[in-house]
Amino acid sequence: MNIGQAAQASGVSAKMIRYYEATGLIPKATRAYSGYRHFLERDIHTLRFIHRARAAGFSMAQIKKLLSLWQDRQRPAREVKQLATEHLTELKARISELELIAQALSQLVAQCHGDERQDCPILDTLAGKKNDAEEFFGLQDEKRSRIHSKLPLTE
Repeated sequence: MNIGQAAQASGVSAKMIRYYEATGLIPKATRAYSGYRHFLERDIHTLRFIHRARAAGFSMAQIKKLLSLWQDRQRPAREVKQLATEHLTELKARISELELIAQALSQLVAQCHGDERQDCPILDTLAGKKNDAEEFFGLQDEKRSRIHSKLPLTE
């Protein structure tokens, strides 16, 4: 099947299939005489695996490792469990950090009158006009960059 059909069958966009191929997450597809990519059923199965792993929030590096473990029928299950447990711990930490941000933003929304007034506590805090804006959100630069770097890419 061609890349459009593979995208339809796997739930992964053609653009992401090309990206996975370019980054080495999946092997380069065989090419038909015409030069078009040709995907086999096993390729679709791998793409579905990747799609599900991304939906579970695994990073590209983690997915690469999971693919390797999945394809190694002699692998011990403890390696898979360890990877999943580490990911779960990261997810729980991110959820806690995002809950802090949501609480802080809720406070700002409650403080904003949302009328014709010029002053806006939301904009003032984001602009750093309000004292201790960083502490208001309960984040230091390191934590904030960690949250944003771990957010999954959209397909």
